[in-house]
Amino acid sequence: MTHTPVKLTFEQYLEYDDGTDNRYELFNGELLKLPPESGVNGWITLSLRDKLIQLLKPQLIRPNVFELQISGNPQNRYPDIVVLREEHLELTKKRQTITLDMPAPQLVVEVVSPYRNQRDDNYKRDYIEKKQQYEQRGIPEYWIVDPIAQLVTVLVLVNGRYQATEFSGSQQIVSPTFPELELTAAQVLEARC
Repeated sequence: MTHTPVKLTFEQYLEYDDGTDNRYELFNGELLKLPPESGVNGWITLSLRDKLIQLLKPQLIRPNVFELQISGNPQNRYPDIVVLREEHLELTKKRQTITLDMPAPQLVVEVVSPYRNQRDDNYKRDYIEKKQQYEQRGIPEYWIVDPIAQLVTVLVLVNGRYQATEFSGSQQIVSPTFPELELTAAQVLEARC
């Protein structure tokens, strides 16, 4: 963590500028510098963005640059892909941050960073922590793309709780938000090749 002499509020964090292009998560008032993405994660993210662009306006699909304010710690996340709502284009002109007073995005996607087992921090972050935070934030659909397990998990918000469906191999991914999407789990996961 970057040591800050005083604990920052989220509003102070939004004003913070250290003159670099570093991205931070705010954790207990302290800045936590985010590491760069892995090559596999980057290719999967870009490939999925390209598929979504065939269905939506390109400016609604934001890979690796949009942050979400969430409850708990950290207080913000940078999903691998955020699919915005039309009103976000105006609301986020000054800063690419969707705050708690804005509508939730249509979809967020996380590509799980390499992990050794289910106790690994990378695994717990996407499967447990972010799942709880995105559910609480009211994001209607959350995808977990796992290159290690070769799974795409689609979580859909039903009565305030996520219901998960796993897709692998040649199974067609079913997205309630984007029913016209024609994409298999293998097409998403093999983007790294």
